[in-house]
Amino acid sequence: MYDVAIIGAGVIGALTARELSRYNLKCVVLEKENDVAMGTSKANSAIVHAGFDAKEGSKKAYFNVKGSEMMEKVASELGVKYIRNGSLVLAFDDDDMKTVEELYGRGVKNGVKGLFILSREELLKVEPNIGDDAVGALHATTGAIICPYGLAIAAMGNAMDNGCELKTNFPVKNIEKGEGKYILSSENETVEATFVVNAAGLFADEINKKLEDSDFSTHPRKGEYFVMDKAQGSLVKSTVFVTPSAKGKGILVSPTVDGNLLLGPTADDIEDKTDIETTDEGAAKIRSQAMRSVKGIDMRKVITSFAGLRAVGNTGDFEITAKDNYVAAMGIESPGLSASPAIAEHIAELLFNMGLKKEENKNFNPVRRPMDFFKTLSKEEKNALIKERPSYGRIVCRCEEITEGEIIDALTLNPRAKDLDGVKRRTRSGMGRCQGGFCSPSVTELIAKISGVAYEDVTKTGEGSGINFERTKGGVKNA
Repeated sequence: MYDVAIIGAGVIGALTARELSRYNLKCVVLEKENDVAMGTSKANSAIVHAGFDAKEGSKKAYFNVKGSEMMEKVASELGVKYIRNGSLVLAFDDDDMKTVEELYGRGVKNGVKGLFILSREELLKVEPNIGDDAVGALHATTGAIICPYGLAIAAMGNAMDNGCELKTNFPVKNIEKGEGKYILSSENETVEATFVVNAAGLFADEINKKLEDSDFSTHPRKGEYFVMDKAQGSLVKSTVFVTPSAKGKGILVSPTVDGNLLLGPTADDIEDKTDIETTDEGAAKIRSQAMRSVKGIDMRKVITSFAGLRAVGNTGDFEITAKDNYVAAMGIESPGLSASPAIAEHIAELLFNMGLKKEENKNFNPVRRPMDFFKTLSKEEKNALIKERPSYGRIVCRCEEITEGEIIDALTLNPRAKDLDGVKRRTRSGMGRCQGGFCSPSVTELIAKISGVAYEDVTKTGEGSGINFERTKGGVKNA
């Protein structure tokens, strides 16, 4: 019997679990996929928005501004890469400049600090490679970038280190309300909990309908992206937007915390909550807008493309409700990542207000070692660690310079990676120019050895994604 069951191990569910692990509670996170951060949290713009875009008085505005102010500390504690690089909203004509002025006014009302309206001359001093058509911009100096899946993984790992449990491959098929408890069932397992948190992302509306009669619904909005080689990463320092539309903030050009350049997203309303295919139409749209915003983009430097889905609610705002020991966080689309620390804190408050016991966990440790700590060590520290653990002296991923020791950590530390993409999200092995062409066999070998499964049974991303039919020659022997 658990005190709290959280459905969904995206950034909202993971940070909520971490928040609850501050207290002496028995909590479990139920995730339908093979790993955490498998939905919107792994495929988005990786932006910590300043908070000027959301309508004043909305939940989006409130939680965005508060979450943005909290994020730097949260990222520091969890060892997650975070860079306050500032953001720009470009104007290409007088109508766009009017929109920029409106966004400035809205941002001031929302309580956003560090907002400025720039002329073209001032804009070029901030970003010399801005396109020739831009006439001015809104400059939000508190805008930032982060690794979104890294945040979810680290938050879940920190929650687990502090006593929370995680059950993957647990799709919640049924929820029954018993006397003083909820009974949550997958096809193979049942969990009982006094309180339930619905943080199921795109599927939160479907979970909600299992518990209450509600008109709230979500639909997916697909966003396609390009990731550029690190040779393009220095074209801009800021995150560069265009003036927003009803569907979103438009095609952005942004550096990533790992030194690449990110272009996208498109914004297409679809029906299929599993459709993450990229399209020629999406690629053309990204190319056209991105190259208008920033000069010098070389589309020959694209190393991969992907698509993510946002959970667009029918109310136009975040839907966060609490009733009968049940909290639902639904329609958490952009700026959901930015708002996530504040939403997690709010969910915990709602639970406590409904009677969840609030007894401090005196052993709670908010700090988690960065996954990329090895790169931050001095030469002497690296040599000392290699002497203690020789696996840190062997490079497996040459593109990103990832060691065998880091991959072993990804497979043994909470939450443990179980497949090739899980290792990639934790270490960046396979995210470089060759996109795993050289390192994947060695990583697969390590997964098989450490996880105790056959080489042929290692998957790319869980059930149904096999990558090998049979062994043809030997692999890594020194794990």
